[in-house]
Order: sequence, then C-alpha cells, then structure tokens
Amino acid sequence: MERYASSLEESVDGARQQEKHYQLLSALQSLVKELPSSFQQRLSYTTLSDLALALLDGTVFEIVQGLLEIQHLTEKSLYNQRLRLQNEHRGAEGWRENANSFPVLRQALRQKHLEAQQACRPHNLPVLQAAQHRELEAVEHRIREEQHAMDRKIVLELDRKVADQQSTLEKAGVAGFYVTTNPQELTLQMNLLELIRKLQQRGCQTGKTAL
Repeated sequence: MERYASSLEESVDGARQQEKHYQLLSALQSLVKELPSSFQQRLSYTTLSDLALALLDGTVFEIVQGLLEIQHLTEKSLYNQRLRLQNEHRGAEGWRENANSFPVLRQALRQKHLEAQQACRPHNLPVLQAAQHRELEAVEHRIREEQHAMDRKIVLELDRKVADQQSTLEKAGVAGFYVTTNPQELTLQMNLLELIRKLQQRGCQTGKTAL
C-alpha cells in the first residue's frame, strides 16, 4: 500500500513538473516572437525546451538576479572611479567649464602661462612660449593617457564580469551559455538573459515562481 502511495505521489509530481515545463516553454516561445527574426531562427524548440527545464525549480532565476545585481554594482563603482579621475584632471576646486569648454586644470595652466608672459622680457618671450607649449602638451598627454588607461581598465573589468556570468550560467545548466567573446554569441546570450528576466518579472507580477 505504501509502495502504491509513493508511486502515485511520484506520478503526480512528474505530471506537475511536466505541466510546469510546458507552461515555461509556451511562455518562452511567446517571448521569442518579440526578438529579431535572425535570433528567433537560432532559438530552436530544443534550446527553448532545455532552457525551460533549467528554469523549473526557480534556482536559475535567483542566480540571474544575483549576477545582475553584481553587474550593476560593478558598473556603478567603475563609473565613480572614472568620475573621480575626471574631477582630478579638472582641478581640486571643482570642474565647471568656461564658455570655451576648457576644464579648470587647463584653464589654470593657461592663466599661469599668460601671467608669466606678461612678466617676461620681450627678448625671452619666444623661449618662454616654447617651454609653455611643451608643458601644456605634456599635461594634455598625461590626461589622455590616464583616461585611456582608466577606459582600458573598465573594459577589462566588464569583460571579466561577462565571463564570470557565462561560466556561472553554464555550470547551472542554462542552455546557450558558455564562455565566449564572439559578438553574435554574446548578443544571443543577452537575448536569453532578457527572456529569463521577463519570465521572472511575470513571476513577480502574478505571484508564481515560474510565471
């Protein structure tokens, strides 16, 4: 009798899982229609079915939410770092620009050069102007190099985060995810993430885990 009850319970659970899988798959198929046709062709029935299976217990939704939160925190931190660097370049007293769009740091240097020229004897002026020109070019070069270095750091950090996301979702068994830098594959993965996010939003709105 106990064996029969256990078998019946397993059968009911299996039917529930199958129904839940069907609902998720149907929802995914509906959402895919909103994507460009080129990506619709790449998201086959098998891929969507495998994705629906990975989403059954709700764990992947939690993983994706955690990854997105980490991504947003990383982007905010990198943005603040770049902003601080820009403010340093624009001077410690602030960075409001004048009508000619010269930041304070450059404006202060030009003002210093002008005062030095006014105090300089005429026969020494060409030498002074040449030295000032080299100084200004050196400042401009340093600013560009520091900004480029910061931008390279941001790109590398974001690339690392993308690779972490790909690896985490691949280990979680989410169809379509693996570590790659191929632009087309990255766009496809972004579309898959968007599908998962939309399903999660539906879940929040209806109070159901999957839908």
